[in-house]
Amino acid sequence: MTLAATLLAAEGAENPLIPHDYELIVGSFAFLVVFLVVGKILTPRIQKTLAERTEAIEGGIKKAEDLQAEAQRTLAQYRDQLAEARQEAARLREEAREQGAQIKAELREEAEAEARRILAAARTQIEAERQQALAQIQGEIGRLSTDLAGRIVGESLEDEARQRRIIDRFLDELEARPEAVH
Repeated sequence: MTLAATLLAAEGAENPLIPHDYELIVGSFAFLVVFLVVGKILTPRIQKTLAERTEAIEGGIKKAEDLQAEAQRTLAQYRDQLAEARQEAARLREEAREQGAQIKAELREEAEAEARRILAAARTQIEAERQQALAQIQGEIGRLSTDLAGRIVGESLEDEARQRRIIDRFLDELEARPEAVH
């Protein structure tokens, strides 16, 4: 078959790409119904849902921004409080250091005063003991001198008044020559 014969045979037959008139009418009516249903019912609902989601997202963003701003304010307050606490701690440390130095100075003064008092008491006691020892030594020297003088003279010097005068004279002579005693 030739091309012309094929075309003639094809004209008599229906073309499958061209729809029938009733399919066009039913298809157009169905399209119009779907278009109206989608346009009038679904599109507003979809737009409403999208608007709600947009508001929710924008509200969430706004809320997040507000929370972030609040967090920044709280952080700034925390930093301020921390700086104040550090300053207060430094001030307290300085006060404690000053009080410690003051207490240390007071204790040192008290210890020095106590040391001076103890030293004065010791000097007084030493002087008293020295005087006592000197008196004992003078009495012993006097007794020994009297015994020695009695042996040398050959007579007893037991007379109390005479013994006292001899001892005093001897001690006066000793005190007159300090380089010999010391």
